[in-house]
Amino acid sequence: MTPVNLVVNDTAANEKFISIEGIARRYPAPGGGSTTIFENIWFSMKRGEFCCVIGHSGCGKTTVLNMLAGLELPDDGVNIVDGYAIEGPSLDRAVIFQSHALLPWRTVLGNVAYAVSSKWRDWKKDKVNAHAQKYIELVGLGASLHKRPSELSGGMKQRVGIARALSIEPKMMLMDEPFSALDALTRGSLQDEVRRICLDTGQSTFMITHDVDEAIYLADKIVLMTNGPGAMVAEIVENPLPRNRDRINLHKLPDYYAVRNHLIDFLVTGSKIFRDNIPAGYDPRKPPLVRPGADKPLTPGDRKAA
Repeated sequence: MTPVNLVVNDTAANEKFISIEGIARRYPAPGGGSTTIFENIWFSMKRGEFCCVIGHSGCGKTTVLNMLAGLELPDDGVNIVDGYAIEGPSLDRAVIFQSHALLPWRTVLGNVAYAVSSKWRDWKKDKVNAHAQKYIELVGLGASLHKRPSELSGGMKQRVGIARALSIEPKMMLMDEPFSALDALTRGSLQDEVRRICLDTGQSTFMITHDVDEAIYLADKIVLMTNGPGAMVAEIVENPLPRNRDRINLHKLPDYYAVRNHLIDFLVTGSKIFRDNIPAGYDPRKPPLVRPGADKPLTPGDRKAA
């Protein structure tokens, strides 16, 4: 399928800064036919929103992220960012992978400057370096400008990756379990940094994680995918916790355990139950929007208030 370049102009549609519309991924199966990893996936994000996707391995989370990055195209459907269909990679979308993926022969400054010069090819070296340095300092590595990756810890390397992604000032930042290989203390520190930066800059962020507590801390919205193959979006959880939450007091917030229990229950039993017994009235174009602690899915009025 070749996506059509699509421009959306109406105000209501533009509230969907990122819109995933009916996408599917299928692979050839042994002996003929095909295996459907997921299909008919629909959800959207507002500008400046932080969205996490949670689901068991094999449900296609990374494939969805790769499609948003333009590294893969869907077999059906279309992904739209800021009114335009995604047709391939673009510097409007930055990806942070599980590994830092730094160029080992370049310094911290050189790695970030490389991204900057790729985005703004007419900039002089001094301007490129000054712009890169601003984002290196933003992630707390101003004293390590001239170090190479071999001289950095794992957490510092990921900070460079975050600085590199932010330096091109993307419309959307895509994060594929970027902290999963780090120790707990480093992971917590980087989560704090990412949360602070996204709140300060209004960065729209799409992140894959298996860590329930990470999702609760970082996300405004958590998309729950059922087990694959044949995965689907079971529901979308709107995080009821205040946006100015902090790690120290997170577990003291009134709705914290309602959110946590809801996510864990889904991962332990709910995902398979939903897939095998799809609730009556379920519409994949409008997955249930829920706020744990509430007695029922959010109404359109609740969505607007949220």
